[in-house]
Amino acid sequence: MPTPKQMEKMAAAVSRKAPPPGGPGPGDDLPPEYWQALMEDGGVEARRLSAGASGRMLRLDQIPQHLLRVGCRRCGRTVEIQKADAARLYGPDAVWRDVGQRLLDNICTQRTGRHEEDGCWPSFDT
Repeated sequence: MPTPKQMEKMAAAVSRKAPPPGGPGPGDDLPPEYWQALMEDGGVEARRLSAGASGRMLRLDQIPQHLLRVGCRRCGRTVEIQKADAARLYGPDAVWRDVGQRLLDNICTQRTGRHEEDGCWPSFDT
């Protein structure tokens, strides 16, 4: 059993090694500096705008890439098509989301007979 003096020495050593009472906990509000930094980040708005505009909702004639790729999250298949071929087959005004879904549906092997479960689950890469 340690003496009272040894116990005080151990307690002092533990308090020096203790982490500073810092950072917010899971239920605490974040500091205003954090929110200010987020609001001043100009890249956030650009990423938000480009995320919807650069993907599956563009028409084929608006997509800058020459090779389009759509994959299935369900069966793992990937289909690639050149933009010129897709425009020739489906028209330049076709929406990439619809073209990609058609391409996957043409090769789909996941048929259960139920409309809700049939087909591939597209993941669009442009």
